Amino acid sequence: MHQFTTWTGTTVPLMNDNIDTDQLLPKQFLKLIDKKGFGKYLLYAWRYLDDNYTDNPDFILNQPEYQGASILISGDNFGAGSSREHAAWALADYGFKVIIAGSFGDIHYNNDLNNGILPIIQPKEVRDQLAQLGPDQEITVDLADQLIRTPFGECPFDIEQDWKHKLLNGLDDIGITLQYQDLIAEYEDNRPSYWQN
Repeated sequence: MHQFTTWTGTTVPLMNDNIDTDQLLPKQFLKLIDKKGFGKYLLYAWRYLDDNYTDNPDFILNQPEYQGASILISGDNFGAGSSREHAAWALADYGFKVIIAGSFGDIHYNNDLNNGILPIIQPKEVRDQLAQLGPDQEITVDLADQLIRTPFGECPFDIEQDWKHKLLNGLDDIGITLQYQDLIAEYEDNRPSYWQN
């Protein structure tokens, strides 16, 4: 996992409530097993007019001024539904680094974190202000200080300290385990002989 300390980027508002994992990444793409390449299929039914990937010009992610936005502003219950981690893969591969929503599906929240995306819960009034930002206006998310720095002020956010530690240090679960490599080796060296081999 890559370190996440601060991120500065432009935003795109998709303020729908209850965007579920099937909308984020439809089931027909779940057979793919490589994390790369899923960004093309993110919000497939909304982004495309047909199976030939004809862009829907009315959908906000297809509008030229929002190309390159890396912070998604959304509604309540983002990522509800099934536990498919592929939805987080699609968000990450598309280029989103931060998702700011009113709430998250529990499993999807953890899937985002496990894939280096920072999910942030903010009240509706903050999200409404963020949604009004122009497509060229940047905000900065500072994980160490737990602040979103915006043109209209600073907004604090909460995160579990374990997740904060993992993101700030670029550690996934395996990386956390490897921090104890010396203790693990010592334990293995001191096991009774009948436990070895």
